Amino acid sequence: MVLSASSSAQQARQALAKRLADLSRHAGLTGRDLAERCGWSRSKSSRIMNAKTPPSAEDIRAWCRACEAEEQTEDLIASLRTAEGMWVDWRRMERAGLRQAQTARLPLYRRTRRFRSYSSWLVPGMIQTRPYTTAALRAVQRRRGLVDDVADAVAARMERQRVLYEGGRRFAFLVEESVLRNGIGGAEVMSEQLGHLISIAALPHVSFGVVPMAPDRERWPTEGFWIYDKAQVNVELVSGYLTITQPSEVAMYAETFAELAALAVYGADARTLITSALDALK
Repeated sequence: MVLSASSSAQQARQALAKRLADLSRHAGLTGRDLAERCGWSRSKSSRIMNAKTPPSAEDIRAWCRACEAEEQTEDLIASLRTAEGMWVDWRRMERAGLRQAQTARLPLYRRTRRFRSYSSWLVPGMIQTRPYTTAALRAVQRRRGLVDDVADAVAARMERQRVLYEGGRRFAFLVEESVLRNGIGGAEVMSEQLGHLISIAALPHVSFGVVPMAPDRERWPTEGFWIYDKAQVNVELVSGYLTITQPSEVAMYAETFAELAALAVYGADARTLITSALDALK
């Protein structure tokens, strides 16, 4: 699976580089001509054209001026922002605190009708209890030395959970059995969270599966991810947050989800695993 920025992000950068190269070609400018007009080294224009160095917004403005195509500036800058947004490291996403990262996803949640979530680390945010969310975000805030807006971030996540109870949406959650047993916040917090999962699994528009621990798994655990309809995948990695929109990659994650779902247990069998985890806390 994905270990860093995906080919979706790379393809977006390459598409932008091609548009810039086409612009200079249509203007009859070589890389040397463009570099001279922009006051750059020749190597810089070459690196941008070949998608080896991403341009800045100011680079794009200079490029368009040199090609006498300033009417395309804003559209090209918008393409740059799209490519940049596909891969965001945590330091950048959370530099203003944790609340912003929670509220930024709300528009995506509101327009999505089918959610698929797989988690190998923690209970998915949409079905966390308030104490569990508080413990999780407090741990992140301390580990990364962020500004302390945990209370506001928790409130934002709780607000985002409202889509779970609004009509017209379907949800499929998969968690590894280890998620039920790797505690966060202590026994009391985990007990409440596990009880909440039993309630969530009973909702008619929710599918909740647990992938049991086994010595002979046909599909090994992977990084956690969310699939929003058929349009987008978000992956949370150790170093950052990845957005995937390339249809072929979205399809790969959908296939992986289906493979993991086939290994999971549901209904009474899932409740048995949750109850076992609860008993282990006593």
